[in-house]
Amino acid sequence: MLDSAVRTHKKQPLYEEVAQRICHLIEQGTLRPGERVPSIRSLSKQMQVSINTVKEAYGQLEDRQLIEARPQSGYYVRVRFPELPAEPEINPPVLHHPSEINLPDIYQRVMRDLLDPELLQLGIATPNYMLLPVEKLNRMLARETRRFARQSVAYELPPGNLRLRQQIARRLLLSGCTLSPDQIVITSGCVEAVALSLRTLCQRGDTVVIETPFYFNFLQLIEELGLKALEIPSSPRGGISLEALEYALERNAEKVSACLVISNFNNPLGSSLAETDKQRLVELLEHFKVPLIEDDIYGDLSFANDRPGVAKAFDKTGNVLLCSSFSKTLAPGYRVGWIAAGRFQDRIERGKMLAGVATASPPQQAIAEFLANGGYEYHLRSIRRSYARQVALMQDAIGRFFPEGTRVSRPQGGFILWVELPGMIDSLLLYEQAKALRIGIAPGQLFSIKGKFHHCIRLSATLWDPAVEEAIKSLGQLAQRQLELQK
Repeated sequence: MLDSAVRTHKKQPLYEEVAQRICHLIEQGTLRPGERVPSIRSLSKQMQVSINTVKEAYGQLEDRQLIEARPQSGYYVRVRFPELPAEPEINPPVLHHPSEINLPDIYQRVMRDLLDPELLQLGIATPNYMLLPVEKLNRMLARETRRFARQSVAYELPPGNLRLRQQIARRLLLSGCTLSPDQIVITSGCVEAVALSLRTLCQRGDTVVIETPFYFNFLQLIEELGLKALEIPSSPRGGISLEALEYALERNAEKVSACLVISNFNNPLGSSLAETDKQRLVELLEHFKVPLIEDDIYGDLSFANDRPGVAKAFDKTGNVLLCSSFSKTLAPGYRVGWIAAGRFQDRIERGKMLAGVATASPPQQAIAEFLANGGYEYHLRSIRRSYARQVALMQDAIGRFFPEGTRVSRPQGGFILWVELPGMIDSLLLYEQAKALRIGIAPGQLFSIKGKFHHCIRLSATLWDPAVEEAIKSLGQLAQRQLELQK
């Protein structure tokens, strides 16, 4: 990829010539946004220059914002946002009274398609199984069930496996929370944690405040429980609008039984609340006596070195129910989640007993061992780097292949992208056309109780290879044809 030697010029320092070579590789597309550039040592050897020369060259490229250093990882081609499509614009809806949810049949049809192995799945929010520690987890599962043979076939009654709860409590310190293991209840995934919270806090006909757009599984859950929803606009950068939330609560607080928010790397926008906004959210809901159900399932997938905090860290009265799981980072099929339920702990434990008695014992034992001795932080650093790169590559491809005027989110963690298409493009039609090409996407209408976001789609960037790049190109061509037919 690189020449074996560097020709020097009397009027040009050697490090500048090295920097120009790397810059040329970036400009011609040999090194793409999000990809790792050669290490200082390997480039020094390839170009037969000193390590200090390469350091100077990389420093110059950093100053020009062409590359960026990532601790304990190396240098990467910087995603140059000005060259990417603009971020989506969520137009705040007129705040209506709470609405009953009657989701169309398209929800079930799309859900079935998102599980179809014959489709290249770009719409489903599941991790890349190639990045998961499958063999290590399975070895730990086998070893732990041998070590705790009797416990592995017995009920782990609520609150669940003590060792696992101890490990979760230790990790919560990174989120700003100081909780004891006794304040944590193990659940069968994050969805069960949220479902238990809603059943504990709400009765049929009650109202739940939610963000919009919002994760469609939760919309279906709210419908199934016979609850109403009050949608509050959320921005791709800053999350739920606290101004709109306050306005809504001032007029509907007596009707609202809970507020459900994904605080870090929201699904589908990828947005996160700033720490000051998390504190303000907790204080605002406490003022109106509305409990907060906080979903933090993507919090461990921050592209930065430090994971973001949670709203629960600002909870002084037990008004926040913090829910999460290991489905996005370790093992979706193990179905191990948890909830820190604050003052609702006893009711959550009772609800867990009534709903399913207990979460399966062997997966709890295996994940407890992985957290204790499996190198969870090392694993997180690896998948964070992979997802950061793949998100950047998909953003770049959307900018190259989708119609002019397309907008795409810029999440700082997770692996989900929200794409806003120009004109009157119909994402349901795009979904059907993509399916005919064996490509699966999630149309935007799924993420609202009122069928909004018809011109948007959700894409998952957990995988990047030539087939995915070709699929993005095909999606862009389908969208362009829809635009041309409108003229």
